[in-house]
Amino acid sequence: MAFAIGLLISWALTPSVKRLAFRLGAIDKPNKRKVHHSIMPRLGGLAIYFGFTIATITCMQLTRDVVGVLIGGTVITALGVLDDIFQLTAKAKLLGQIVAALVLVFFGIQIEWLNNPWGGYFYLDYLSIPFTVFWIVSFTNVVNLMDGLDGLAAGVSAIASVTIILVALQQGFYVVAVITAALAGATIGFIRYNFNPATIFMGDTGSMFLGYILAAISIFGAVKSAATIALIVPAIALGLPIMDTAFAIVRRYLNGKPIFQPDKGHLHHRLLAMGFSQKQAVVLMYLISAGLCLAAVLFTEIDGMYAGILLAILVIGIFVGAKKIGILKDK
Repeated sequence: MAFAIGLLISWALTPSVKRLAFRLGAIDKPNKRKVHHSIMPRLGGLAIYFGFTIATITCMQLTRDVVGVLIGGTVITALGVLDDIFQLTAKAKLLGQIVAALVLVFFGIQIEWLNNPWGGYFYLDYLSIPFTVFWIVSFTNVVNLMDGLDGLAAGVSAIASVTIILVALQQGFYVVAVITAALAGATIGFIRYNFNPATIFMGDTGSMFLGYILAAISIFGAVKSAATIALIVPAIALGLPIMDTAFAIVRRYLNGKPIFQPDKGHLHHRLLAMGFSQKQAVVLMYLISAGLCLAAVLFTEIDGMYAGILLAILVIGIFVGAKKIGILKDK
């Protein structure tokens, strides 16, 4: 039910959001780094936000932590709207993201411990809040940085969401499954307008919201299930944008450039340079994400040592593939 409501609300609202974006001046103009060639409306993330929020309120009991996720999601959405209209500085966005992360902490959604592979737990104590904020801000930005081709960030986030739903149902975490279903539905409803050729972009409103909610769901799941696996599965499912962001940071550092300076070295840029069309590049990255998501599901089914081996193979495979296509080079 949450999935269907989220999908229908997002699908129905997107045309109105498109008109609102033009009215507010929330538009994206083409430049040499971007791949689109005409002025496009942003703010599409508003449709995802309302789809998710209405589905969550309709289908879930409004406990303190669920309310915290909704309020935090509203804060990050407001930040995204301001950025889509006024083009905020990187420092202003980071400050807003930290404030949104602290909303979750205030409502008790934070990482207080991690599983020890040899038994027991690592208690974070005074590092709990900084680590939680770092986790949320990181997720928020990895999805934001991947939003470079029509339908890419929305599709990868939807694939990751479906994976979290499957694992949550498999592990009996039904509350996590329902709230993630609301996100998956809202995201898929928006893809109808965002897949190539897109008629609207999700903007920072959408990309930051998706990353933020996926981070919140991962912590929410860890708190509810008392298992670090709830943190690991979303991280593996979002392995593509996470690794792309990590390579971007390394690439800019090696080439003596500020790590926040945009470039054309992301995976999707490399695929386009290799001759892929936008649709082909996006579908290929969907398939890579689906493969990582399959690995995330397998991760929950195997013993600790073998899970570690699987994770190492994934990281090495991604690194070798990235090196082959020159993702660390400055072009």
